[in-house]
Amino acid sequence: GFHSSFTTKSSRTALGCFPQSQPPNCLAVEITWSCELYLCVTSKMKAALISVVVLLSSCACRDADDGLSFAYHRYPQLRQALIGVWLQCPHITRLYSLGRSSQGRQLLAMEISDRPGLHEAGEPEFKFVGNMHGNEAVGRELLIYLAQHLCSEYQRGNNTILNLIQSTRIHILPSMNPDGFELAASQRGRAKDWLLGRANAQGVDLNRNFPDLDRIVYLNEHSAGPNNHLLHLIKDRVQDDNKLAPETKAVIKWIMEIPFVLSANLHGGDIVANYPYDETRTGADKQYTPCPDDAIFKSLAEAYASNNPIMSNPHRPPCDMEGDDKFVNGTTNGAAWYSVPGGMQDFNYLSTNCFEITVELSCEKFPPASHLKGYWLDNKASLINYIQQVHRGIKGFVTDSEGHPIANATISVKGISHDITTAEDGDYWRLLVPGEYQVTASAPGYETVTRKVGVPHNPAQKVDFQLKNLQQKDTEEQQLERWWKMMSETLNF
Repeated sequence: GFHSSFTTKSSRTALGCFPQSQPPNCLAVEITWSCELYLCVTSKMKAALISVVVLLSSCACRDADDGLSFAYHRYPQLRQALIGVWLQCPHITRLYSLGRSSQGRQLLAMEISDRPGLHEAGEPEFKFVGNMHGNEAVGRELLIYLAQHLCSEYQRGNNTILNLIQSTRIHILPSMNPDGFELAASQRGRAKDWLLGRANAQGVDLNRNFPDLDRIVYLNEHSAGPNNHLLHLIKDRVQDDNKLAPETKAVIKWIMEIPFVLSANLHGGDIVANYPYDETRTGADKQYTPCPDDAIFKSLAEAYASNNPIMSNPHRPPCDMEGDDKFVNGTTNGAAWYSVPGGMQDFNYLSTNCFEITVELSCEKFPPASHLKGYWLDNKASLINYIQQVHRGIKGFVTDSEGHPIANATISVKGISHDITTAEDGDYWRLLVPGEYQVTASAPGYETVTRKVGVPHNPAQKVDFQLKNLQQKDTEEQQLERWWKMMSETLNF
């Protein structure tokens, strides 16, 4: 995380925005990531109060309602904006890095939670990822605005945001491909090349660069092989695979270390919420290819699309102007649109417990900055509503008979051939549409337990499991057998 050696009190309203030069009576301070901050002491304060102001990339376009600056953030401004959120809300935020890009830029992520830096047992983890393709810039900006919005609304006492931050650990990665963005942003004029900056600095398309677990699960469907957490089958090859970009490796490590429940990957080039599978089973260019959790994925995609007035409009002009995209209520199965091998969306689903959709935000990949406010207004409700979807289905703990947590226990739902597992604290979250289910908890060395559960739309139904150790069970059965034998001999029957 980011740490400061001095006490700060943020005072945006009092000091406003400074130009990108050192203000008078202020001392420039260089801190982590070379972000310039200014320590400013006014005569009225008589040196009693130190205010820390983060230089922002633009003040002219600041919105009066949200306090947001609707301008593109190049890499230095991206860092400054995220540090600014941390300075404004230090008690609910943590700024950290996943690693470095091919050209050495930090992959900066912002955590927003009531206890940042800590996985709280029973609290679900959520993530947004933006700018995977560097020239698809809208998602990058929306995620910066979202972090700023959550911070400001938390301070204002917005009950929706308060409840969300107090019940959810939110992670925001505005740019997975900062090198590609810098290349795309360096182009002069409004018209931007459709492909320049899409790949990383090594020329790798990051959304075709993840281990292709779809091919493994499709084979396993015919051989009754495992249907989840498939990365362990090839885990040893991942870190040594020179074909995997450093950005891909960093995100894989992130995905595998944190027990994410729900995620969205923000792209550009169309306007639709896309759900798994992304790769066809048959190898066809396009073919509806449902995953076992097709019902909940449709519902998750609709939860995003339905709150976006453009995405949900069935009469909007198609982005490709040919009208051959068969979107339903602003959503589509990924493989039905076009097949994507090695994508991040399916990797999340098949390597971890995380359910991820891909959201295409705009027809134009790198629109003028003057359009950014409109995109924010179109997507703000969708972004918030989508985070709230993490609190659906069932949740709970799996423990042994003495109340000790059982990590890596399996949670199975009858009729859905995709299992999830418990985290280190024995906690789990299983996204489901409303209905009646038979849910089973199992772990090696323990008795399997099955329960019938009725699931509402929300909130998530709490379903705990206590598993008896099989060795303990054998001991109890042996004691019962000895007692029965004694009683039989005593009573002569």
